[in-house]
Amino acid sequence: MQPAEMIELWRGDLCESVHRGHAVICDRQGVVEAWGNPSEVILPRSSCKMIQALPLIESGAADAAGLTDRQLALACASHSGAAMHVDAVGDWLHGLGMAEGDLRCGCHLPRDRDERHRLTCGGHAPTQLHNNCSGKHAGFLTLNRHLKGDADYTRVDHPVQQAVRAAFEEVTGEESPGFGIDGCSAPNWACSLTGLARAMAQFATPRDDLRGRAMGRLVDAMRTHPEMVAGEGRVCTELMRAGRGRVAAKTGAEAVFVAILPDEGMGLALKITDGATRASEAAITALLRYLGVIDRNAPVIGRVLTDPIVNWRGIATGEMRLAPGFPN
Repeated sequence: MQPAEMIELWRGDLCESVHRGHAVICDRQGVVEAWGNPSEVILPRSSCKMIQALPLIESGAADAAGLTDRQLALACASHSGAAMHVDAVGDWLHGLGMAEGDLRCGCHLPRDRDERHRLTCGGHAPTQLHNNCSGKHAGFLTLNRHLKGDADYTRVDHPVQQAVRAAFEEVTGEESPGFGIDGCSAPNWACSLTGLARAMAQFATPRDDLRGRAMGRLVDAMRTHPEMVAGEGRVCTELMRAGRGRVAAKTGAEAVFVAILPDEGMGLALKITDGATRASEAAITALLRYLGVIDRNAPVIGRVLTDPIVNWRGIATGEMRLAPGFPN
């Protein structure tokens, strides 16, 4: 089962590029619809942060630390490193009696333009608080304090990561075939695309048990605070705003994207095989439009899918199109 053609880039009368991938929509009963190979094994990267945050709540660590919904959204985030994100993670660590040096995610310049400008023009180096995964790592530290683990919480055999692995395999319904080390140094467990979509369907239809309540809290936190999950101008945030509570969406590196659809009781997962973010953003937007969970006139649709591509002089040079056979 080969990848399906999903997104085309046209310049003039020529199709200049084609992005292929796999996508699966699941409900609690199984696969509802699929394109490409639903059994494709992938590394979900940051798209699975909601799963990684389950032990934080299920263990009682979140409640013991008095975490708010805003902090739970941040635990699921690949944030832009804006001041609001940096300050929120710093405050979270301070509340734990910890500091930036306790994180194990590493440093990089923030994606947020204003914060990046402040750092570079002021001659300041970024800290680990700017790392897009610092919220997830604050969650790991909160869980680690509760479990009384050692400081190296990203180690694959550490109790924090073993709890994450157990939750991951349980909600995907699969024994993971292996893992890779993510950009933030934490293990990232592999699964099939169907397993990932099946997990998102469980988040969409949480049961009234410990895990279900944890899932419901994380989804509600994301939908209530979409700005904390990504940031201004980011597709995750824009899709959740466009969905007006009907969708929780999360991107992952190398062109992975997932969506949780509570009203429909479905989960969605996709992967573009060449790793192009522009294609994963366009494909998830097209699928959410196809499913009717975002308005067809939502600005995010134009920005990532239908508006002309312009050059540096503002001249229209091409357009992005859905490949024939991909939902519109």
